[in-house]
Amino acid sequence: MADLDVCPFEELPPGAVKIVTDGGLTIGVCNLGGELYALEDRCSHDDGPLCEGDFDLEEGFAVCPRHGAHIDIRTGKALTLPAYLPVDTFTVKAEAGIVKVEVPSRA
Repeated sequence: MADLDVCPFEELPPGAVKIVTDGGLTIGVCNLGGELYALEDRCSHDDGPLCEGDFDLEEGFAVCPRHGAHIDIRTGKALTLPAYLPVDTFTVKAEAGIVKVEVPSRA
């Protein structure tokens, strides 16, 4: 695994989302009530962008902007149709004031 720098911690307040890329992988990093989560920016229904849609921060899910599927921000689990498969999630940490996401190492 490798660490991908996202942003300074203060640039990701509660309710904020930051989208970052690593090669062909796009990740949405979310601050959900002070807890940081990262999930693949891809709806499992049709591979469209996920983290560019709306979020229900009280319930903790992303809403796919194409067809309205709900994906749990914490687990990547599909909560409603038309998505039924989960999306990948990633470990997020803050080190020395920088938000970082652990991403698979590329060979």
